Amino acid sequence: MKLLLAAVGRAKNGPERALFEQYASRLKLPFDVREVEEKRPLSSAERKAREADLLLACVPAGAVVVALDERGKLYGSEDFAAAYGGWLERGAPCVAFLIGGADGHGDAVRTRADALLSLGKMTWPHMLVRAMLAEQLFRAQSILDGHPYHRA
Repeated sequence: MKLLLAAVGRAKNGPERALFEQYASRLKLPFDVREVEEKRPLSSAERKAREADLLLACVPAGAVVVALDERGKLYGSEDFAAAYGGWLERGAPCVAFLIGGADGHGDAVRTRADALLSLGKMTWPHMLVRAMLAEQLFRAQSILDGHPYHRA
């Protein structure tokens, strides 16, 4: 079992990347990052469709796919931990988290996704979303392990 983060855009060195790496390094499962970009000048609809294809090409067969989407489900940390535990228990080879581009996910990603996850109604910078996701995965791991990192 492994975790995958497939994201539109390249992470640059800086505090957001350092924070992501700090939490990702604490995870027990291997956490692979794949970054994709479409640089051609395309319409918004064409770009979303192309980015969806690029993201889905990163996902291994049989993976549980969780798309981060502003219209997705809002979880508290304990409920997210329970959902995460359920995804792990499916026995899939991978749980893949997909972060779309500035215009959101194309229909192909939304159709393929096993779950849509929202980090709230506010708009967050994509690089900060990576760090927030890694922290919540570490928190979920801690909750499932009964570790005191999460104190409700």
